Amino acid sequence: MKATLKNYHQSPRKVRLVADMIRGKSVPAARAALHFLPKKSSPAISKLLESAVANSGATPDALFVKSIAVNKGAVMRRARPFSRGRSGSIRKTMSIVTLELGTNAPAKAKKARAKKVVKASDEQ
Repeated sequence: MKATLKNYHQSPRKVRLVADMIRGKSVPAARAALHFLPKKSSPAISKLLESAVANSGATPDALFVKSIAVNKGAVMRRARPFSRGRSGSIRKTMSIVTLELGTNAPAKAKKARAKKVVKASDEQ
């Protein structure tokens, strides 16, 4: 239920904006969010989501985005001419995106624990 996107040519800071939008959502809700989000990394993360769904073998309605992490990948170094014959370095950072799906069963367990806490506070 995992999928990894390596050496994606966009900085991790920009990709994290999209990753934060789908973290914790169900797969159909994440698909809809990625479809309408006007960011460059949306199609790539959408493909990654579809790959994770295919790896799971389960129906997409029973899955949610358990975790998504965006880390720094390789760095391409380029030079640009500056004044007085100097050169300035330009770093083009790549991203490594790891997506993990989970089933909807853990969400029910969290609700059950929350109800127990509420009942305990009512008794006091």
